[in-house]
Amino acid sequence: MANETTINPQGLKVLAATYLQGVDLSRIDKAWELVTRVHKGSRHFSGELYVIHLLEVASTLASMRLDLDTVLAGLLHGVLKEEETGRPGVTVEELAEMFGKDVAAIVEGTTRITQVQYNSKLASQAENLRKMFLAMAADIRVLLVKLVNRLLDLFLLDMVDREHQLDIARETMDVYAPLASRLGIDWLKRELEDHAFKFLYPEEHYNLSHALETSLDERQAYVDEVIKILDEKLGENSIKPLRIIGRPKHLYSIYKKLVAQNIPLERVYDKVAFRIIVNTVNECYEALGVIHANWSPVPGRIKDFISVPKANNYQSMHTTVVGPREHFIEIQIRTEEMDRVAQEGVAAHWAYKEGQKINKNDARLFRELKKLVASLQEVEDPREFLDSVIGELYDPEIYALTPTGEVKEFPAGSCPIDFAYAIHTEVGDHCVGAKVNGRQVPLKYQIQTGDIVEILTAPNQNPRRGWLDLVKTSRARTRIRSWLRREEKDKALKLGREICEREIRKYDTSLKKIIKSGHIRLLLKQLRCNSLDDLLVKVGSGVITVQNLIRALQPVELRKEAESAVHDLPPEELAALLASQAHPHSEGAGKGKPGINIDGVDGMLVKISQCCQPLPGDPIVGFITMGKGVSVHKADCVNLLSSDPKRWIDVSWSGITEKSYKVSIHISAENQRGIFAEISGTISADNANIVDISAHTTATDLAEMTISLEVVNLEHLQTLLQHLRQLPAVIAVRRM
Repeated sequence: MANETTINPQGLKVLAATYLQGVDLSRIDKAWELVTRVHKGSRHFSGELYVIHLLEVASTLASMRLDLDTVLAGLLHGVLKEEETGRPGVTVEELAEMFGKDVAAIVEGTTRITQVQYNSKLASQAENLRKMFLAMAADIRVLLVKLVNRLLDLFLLDMVDREHQLDIARETMDVYAPLASRLGIDWLKRELEDHAFKFLYPEEHYNLSHALETSLDERQAYVDEVIKILDEKLGENSIKPLRIIGRPKHLYSIYKKLVAQNIPLERVYDKVAFRIIVNTVNECYEALGVIHANWSPVPGRIKDFISVPKANNYQSMHTTVVGPREHFIEIQIRTEEMDRVAQEGVAAHWAYKEGQKINKNDARLFRELKKLVASLQEVEDPREFLDSVIGELYDPEIYALTPTGEVKEFPAGSCPIDFAYAIHTEVGDHCVGAKVNGRQVPLKYQIQTGDIVEILTAPNQNPRRGWLDLVKTSRARTRIRSWLRREEKDKALKLGREICEREIRKYDTSLKKIIKSGHIRLLLKQLRCNSLDDLLVKVGSGVITVQNLIRALQPVELRKEAESAVHDLPPEELAALLASQAHPHSEGAGKGKPGINIDGVDGMLVKISQCCQPLPGDPIVGFITMGKGVSVHKADCVNLLSSDPKRWIDVSWSGITEKSYKVSIHISAENQRGIFAEISGTISADNANIVDISAHTTATDLAEMTISLEVVNLEHLQTLLQHLRQLPAVIAVRRM
């Protein structure tokens, strides 16, 4: 086994020297010195020395002929210091001083967030992806390093437990492979998909790879036959291709076809893709004519990405024909430059190479990626964020154009509203209709490849809830929901202001006077609000009840209990006194409520407060009531915070068994047919029990529901809330 003294970066330097002429490669030695010092003795999850993994990442980036800063960042990722975890290393500032700001920024962008403890694995994953997206919007090289690092991790994924295999493989399939496709790096996308496929569906992967292996000789003979025919037919028409390649399609693409068409492997005839590389664009079209003259084309399978390139700059002519022995074969025709871009994507003509300006195609790609990042920034809920990311990274099926000739990509079934939001949020918000190929169409029109779409807008138009039934893109759906939430917030703000003014008048004052006197700060603190607007919105939406507001507005002397002498007792003595006075046969006498432990006191009547309905997992505090034992509240309960702290007592969850706890949630959703059945079905599927439900519709056709549930603990509730938020018609869900 290799040890750290025998490993060196000389191979990396030799590889880099093949294309980085006139560049100071001694920076690689300097980086290697830092890496070996920081990671001395540390190992990758596979068990190999971590420096070997870093060297492989940097070497892969060099094989892609990327600039030296990117190669250095691949070597240095993981060297940043973490004070909280005690991981050694250097600061971003120190790294910038040693290797420059670009290298430091890329390394920082590729570093996972580990310092902050999130309340769930889902939230942690969402924040790490959010950080990566923000970093890649500033510098696309962050994503290149992350993609290569993920690919090399997949090579060694056999070394981790099954749960981690599934987590990494699923994230790779949903996020990293589509991102590689966005950058146009075809080989990287295929590698990521095939390796993720192996761990997500091990049995299917084995069966498919084994079946293809056994038919290898037969397929190779067919490939040779087709290549010979193509070469002859093209030659007869004075076309001399540079080369004709026949390669098996990657496993995952074949598997997707098997699942989508529900057919056995024997009926997948285009298991091999043929690529014809010619000299000029004219020859691409001439070659297409020759192929169609000899083999029948399959209707709907001819795609011209030369005149209408994909957003990732991919250009090629695609056709599927009925080849020898009635087998379907897919043929791609392109020039040498097109082939290089198809394989290497954004790395084919790298914009960061010294002295080279970014070309217009790469500029367009980066603009689209920045739009993608911008569209995700308003999404706060971790589950909705991840769903939006996956939704944004769809594999496009429709290619339509703006009147100026700019190509926009969409999933099948997209409508003009999707097109409008792909241009700009303001265009989407005010969309009233569209002209397609010069003819006006309704908003429900489904865009087709090649359509030229002109969006019609009006300043008084706003998003409608019904649009959510029409749109297919995550970007449009997120923007529409965002507008609807803002609208609801504005309404809550107006209503909250009216309620507050009405209640405050009862104390011969007004909001203006409370603000001017400075008492507003005390009121905000008591009600746990960040600002006056936050308070008004919470009152208007019912998060803060009128009773809680009145209690906070009351002078302190009106809230005091008559038993002032008892107040002076320490909480433990007060609890003990009340316990001794409890009736021996009363509910809860002799022991606390199951699942609640009272610090230092036995025999106390305990009840779960109904104002905040705490669940196992919530931070809780006990409040000693007069004659009714201890009332258990959430630690941030408004009623608790406005009470006398001398009567607070430490309590904790303990001995939790199969027990249900009551909690109330509020749901805002589109008022459409079947919405109640969808919501109740989701609740039932998550093994929660509906105790009570009240609902009404608003003037704007919104369904508002308050549902009382029985759940097991906080985690159970959070899972249920996430699943409810995923329902297409649901706009907002919150715990009351």
